[in-house]
Amino acid sequence: MMVRLLLIWVTVSCTVPNIWLSFTERMPLFQSITNVLLPAGVYALLMSLTRRIGRSSLWMIILFVFAAFQLVLLYMYGRSVIAVDMFLNVVTTNPTEVNELLSNLFVVILLAVIIYLPPIVCGIVAAIGRWRLSAGEQRATRRTGLLLVAAGVITMCCGFAEKRSYNPLHDIYPANIAYNLVTAVVRTFKVVNYHDTSAGFTYDATSTRADSIPELYVLVIGETSRADNWQLCGYDRPTTPALAGRDGLVSFRRAISQSNTTHKAVPMLLSPLDAETFTDSIYHVKSMITAFKEAGFATSYISNQSRNHSLIDFFGEEADTCIFLADNPRPDGEHHYDSELVNYLRDAISRGDGKQLVVLHTYGSHFNYIDRYPQEQAKFVPDRPARATVHFRDKQINAYDNTILYTSNFLGDIIDLLDERGGNAVMVYTSDHGEDIFDDERNLFLHASPIPSYYQLHVPFVVWMNAGYRGAYPEIEQALAANSDKFVASSMAFFHTVMDMAGISTKYADEKRSVASAKYTPERAMYLNDHNDGVPLSDCGILHYDTERLDSLSIPLCGDGL
Repeated sequence: MMVRLLLIWVTVSCTVPNIWLSFTERMPLFQSITNVLLPAGVYALLMSLTRRIGRSSLWMIILFVFAAFQLVLLYMYGRSVIAVDMFLNVVTTNPTEVNELLSNLFVVILLAVIIYLPPIVCGIVAAIGRWRLSAGEQRATRRTGLLLVAAGVITMCCGFAEKRSYNPLHDIYPANIAYNLVTAVVRTFKVVNYHDTSAGFTYDATSTRADSIPELYVLVIGETSRADNWQLCGYDRPTTPALAGRDGLVSFRRAISQSNTTHKAVPMLLSPLDAETFTDSIYHVKSMITAFKEAGFATSYISNQSRNHSLIDFFGEEADTCIFLADNPRPDGEHHYDSELVNYLRDAISRGDGKQLVVLHTYGSHFNYIDRYPQEQAKFVPDRPARATVHFRDKQINAYDNTILYTSNFLGDIIDLLDERGGNAVMVYTSDHGEDIFDDERNLFLHASPIPSYYQLHVPFVVWMNAGYRGAYPEIEQALAANSDKFVASSMAFFHTVMDMAGISTKYADEKRSVASAKYTPERAMYLNDHNDGVPLSDCGILHYDTERLDSLSIPLCGDGL
């Protein structure tokens, strides 16, 4: 009896994600049925390979791990299989971020433990006790498995005739996970070999301006900051008072990131690549920091993120001065706040280099929100307890708004510092991506979901120029103002805008993609999907919740309304 129960338990528990995905992925009938029958048949066949039921149960552990991971993903995002980017996030996400997230996923982790730990324990007991299937039970399991596989093959053939495009390697769990895992491993090796593949790259960049003109460009890369919570972008709370009414500040309210993951969004911001050209090209280019160095600028990269041996790290290491605050932990063991970056910026400015580029990479509004600002600076309260459930959304929003307020004050301090310096100075800010905070009935939370949402893509994009710069280049100020109401793909425009404003000439810079140019021409909204294919935003799987919000901002999905 126990042997038969363990056999059924293992097979059914492995099939749980298949059943769940058949409802969440909105596949047509035959494709949904295939996603249950075919894998269930394979699971049954695997369990019948030997009569030693304990042994066969234990070699299914890898499937248990995938299934548990899949259940957590479905709990967080409501749909989709474990994506390539999810595997990459495992190796590029800071351990502190992982701890912050896992502490808020207790319910689903407990569910996964309840489902998958008992069959593992029973499998160990069965292996030790040498439990065996009878010859009849083994034959019956094989017959059942073969019947399920045969039925699955038939429904799979029918699935190809349905309207939705169908690729079993991408649409059948866990084959799609195996494919994504292999792809993630391949990409990881490409990152490891990045220095070799990019060694010969050059921008052949030159400055079009006299060396006697002192210029300072400060690029601030935000983290997880969504435009909908910026007062500057129309939010009804005073979250950006330090930026409101600033002379020389231009805000672009219709800015959309082309990725909802940091490890792809930031390299696009700092390079000439975008969703359509990213592919494997990202492993062969260097960042704009190298272009500035070639043009005679002193360069600094200062990050409040931890090193994770990613392309972002390698881009930062191109700078003459590269600092990661996390390399020097605080004596009290607490995390660094973004405001500490201002001190490093002041040090860089004090060196007195005539032409300078400083890139600041912040921690911004990354979850856990209450850890991104000192508690004494919390304006929107109560902001605790900050549990990641829809029932605590009001407190999460308060905490998140406090992070935006803190970012606003941080940017205000940078502007004040640049104003004191004089000369020609520019600050450009945008965020890598946004965030879901239980905003609609889907109850989505965080970012980096396999299918993006509007809230994960709508980001702030701000340019500030001091009086000296505006006086020297009035045509740039006019172009920025004229383009401020236009659609902007931040992942695309950031590089070209900065190069244009800095007067750097290179074949990789395109004035039509610079919002600082009268030639700026918006292009259709694109998204860099999990397999690094650039697809129209309308084709990436977004739902009506998202398209309605995008329509409200007149953000073009099909190339119209640009």
